[in-house]
Amino acid sequence: MNAFTYRCTDCGRRYSREEVRYLCPECGTSYRPGIPLVGVLEAVLDDGAIRSSFDRQNPDWQLFCAVEREFHPPLAVGNTPLARVDRLGSELGLDRLWVKNDGLNPSGSLKDRASFLVVAEARRLGEKRVVAASTGNAASALAAVAASAGVEALIFVPEKAPRAKLVQMVLAGATVVPVRGTYDDAFRLSLEYTAQRGGLNRNTAYHPLTIEGKKTAGLEIWAQLGYEVPDAIVVSVGDGVILGGVHKAFVDLRRAGLADRLPRLVGVQAEKSDAIHRYVQTGRYEDAAEPSTRADSISVVCPSNAHGARRAILESGGATLTVSDAEILEAQERLLGRTGIFAEPAAAAALAGLVKVQAGPGRFGAEEKVVILATGHGLKDVEAPLSRISIPPAIEPRLEAVRV
Repeated sequence: MNAFTYRCTDCGRRYSREEVRYLCPECGTSYRPGIPLVGVLEAVLDDGAIRSSFDRQNPDWQLFCAVEREFHPPLAVGNTPLARVDRLGSELGLDRLWVKNDGLNPSGSLKDRASFLVVAEARRLGEKRVVAASTGNAASALAAVAASAGVEALIFVPEKAPRAKLVQMVLAGATVVPVRGTYDDAFRLSLEYTAQRGGLNRNTAYHPLTIEGKKTAGLEIWAQLGYEVPDAIVVSVGDGVILGGVHKAFVDLRRAGLADRLPRLVGVQAEKSDAIHRYVQTGRYEDAAEPSTRADSISVVCPSNAHGARRAILESGGATLTVSDAEILEAQERLLGRTGIFAEPAAAAALAGLVKVQAGPGRFGAEEKVVILATGHGLKDVEAPLSRISIPPAIEPRLEAVRV
């Protein structure tokens, strides 16, 4: 494992890994549930060690990892395919377009990456219970990874979480607590639980290793493109941690001298769950008033990593935009119909955003390398696309009844 320290992204103070667990002890004292996290920590690696030891012919990814290999759960997470999608690219005027299909992780979403590292940390610390709040994907991920490692998972979910995700959690043996309220209510309750009753809290950005786990998607994109930095990565955005994690991957690569630039990040939010988009546009943070969207995984009143997501967009020279539910569901159908990749609505929002970008004055050039990060599998939520399609009725088992 590469040696590291934690650095507060607000005040810059440094801490050893044993000094802190969640937020910066100084800045974090001003945090209260209901506002974006402050005092979020980032792992600062030994760049010199990475520079001198990393071999592209035989890459040791443990150099970028904050938890020793001996504590890793026995579940194969990551290494998802990066598919070049020329048919879709030609429709969008892009000669070099890829989709990173993270819906092929064990539980069906990118969030397995964060859960993997937090469960590894729980094993290192001797914690027997990991607690999380989630709209579904982070909870499903935690349930699966915890089951593989023999660690207890306690999960607070909004009562309207998709049934497919709830089934995953329960079958994996997690203790599931549906909450009458929003994701933000579940988030607050989970913090109260670990503060008073113990366990390791996996909440996104609150535990810094969630960002470290999610950055592995960015490292894989870099390696799968032949150790080249793409011109842009398009990411669906809810709480902003996936966006922050992808950005952290390329920051680490640049700090270590392995990459000379950052990809532009394009953050796509649902129209009614647009707190980060408005924050980027105005420089002033406000909650999303009524974040109702068919893309449940990116429906958030108060994004936990709003400050970090805004920094990532600005530092990368990227942009944010919003898309409607109709555009999201249309993109979901288009992605499957052109590439064979079935993404849940929240993941398809990234394509919806790219479609909008390519229809405007800020479109990407044909030769630019663009990656769509598809964060979750479509089987996570089949109810949403059913609002747009109809299943054909059954026919008699006679050839003349076939009307095609």
